[in-house]
Amino acid sequence: MNTTATPATATLKERWDNLLSTNPALRIRNAAAELGVSELELLATRVGDGVTRLLPDFRGILGEVGKLGRVMALTRNNDVVHERKGTYLNPQLGEGHVGLFVGAEIDLRIFWHAWAHAFAVLEPGKDGVRYSLQFFAPNGEAIHKIYLIAESDAGAYHDLVERFRSEDQTPAIQVAPMRGEHPEHPDAQVDVAGLQQEWLALKDTHDFHMLLRKYMVSRTQALRLAPAGDYAVPVNNLALRTIITKAAAEQCPIMVFVGNPGMLQIHTGEVTKVMDVPEWFNVIDPDFNLHAREGAIASSWIVRKPSVDGMITALECYDSKGSQLIQLFGKRKPGIPELEQWRALVAAVEGNSASLDAGVTEGLKVPATFAVRMWTPWYRGGIGADGTGYGRLRLLSLFQVLATSLAVCLKCM
Repeated sequence: MNTTATPATATLKERWDNLLSTNPALRIRNAAAELGVSELELLATRVGDGVTRLLPDFRGILGEVGKLGRVMALTRNNDVVHERKGTYLNPQLGEGHVGLFVGAEIDLRIFWHAWAHAFAVLEPGKDGVRYSLQFFAPNGEAIHKIYLIAESDAGAYHDLVERFRSEDQTPAIQVAPMRGEHPEHPDAQVDVAGLQQEWLALKDTHDFHMLLRKYMVSRTQALRLAPAGDYAVPVNNLALRTIITKAAAEQCPIMVFVGNPGMLQIHTGEVTKVMDVPEWFNVIDPDFNLHAREGAIASSWIVRKPSVDGMITALECYDSKGSQLIQLFGKRKPGIPELEQWRALVAAVEGNSASLDAGVTEGLKVPATFAVRMWTPWYRGGIGADGTGYGRLRLLSLFQVLATSLAVCLKCM
């Protein structure tokens, strides 16, 4: 068993140590970005020093995590973090392409093609030593992490680590590019009529992904080409904040989906405490935390899909590359129609967003307080990377926005 660091690895470890000496609170993901490497490459420099490489037997490892008792499950993408406490129950981890945990607390959809590496990690935390299992994609991006909490069975954790410990404990790792997404066809080459017809004929929202693949369109492209009506309505990028805040105030139970290429994690239930920290909008509840970097949201849509249980309504938020950051639904299960409380909440936000858009494009019809609140998302979040607006929003120069806000203020005085 070789535990001697290569020169390149030693150099990376030293650079990380130097970075931590000037910023001890720096998180590993942020440190990796600053050093120009993946999180996995940085973590691997600690193998033998609180980090243990595990066998890539992902089904085997996950089949045992229920023995840990209550833990905290964490799934994230670049801009949204989803943390849920609970017990891993009802695993379905067979030989198919997708694995499941289906429980009231931990609810996961696992996409095995993106799983490549597993590690057990011991690290200092604010309340003492923190233990976790961490899983990574071939490119070194984190897919899923499982953290022990006070109620967890530490003995079961150590037994699991020992059972799945790899013989290779070399403090270095090779990363590889991920398989790219299927490129979207130009709109002119898409059978739009066929796409719209099959959208209108959907019986299960899970079939929407197959629809995208059949017509070779991305999700945001499909939203642009949606059937006429309110099947895909662009809304302002404060919609995420507004819907979650209203859901908390009205105690409307919701479903919060956050994922990456290897995992989709779902919270179902009420949310209560919402709060801001610089750049992030947050839900901080005892068993569920959500952290969303609002400035990364480039487009937001109210999306409706028919099903055998009636229309299903969602808020979907995307970054500037068209990657989905988060989805919100009303709480529901197959065989049960969508909550009318959720529909009313979404309709109110949808109507407010349309009014706010009209206030800029149709002659200053919004109160000054809304004009000030909405200015930054219009300028930062509502404009695409190519300089084009989304939906009803049109490109506004900084001068235009300032002039508009001032005029609204004067009109409302």
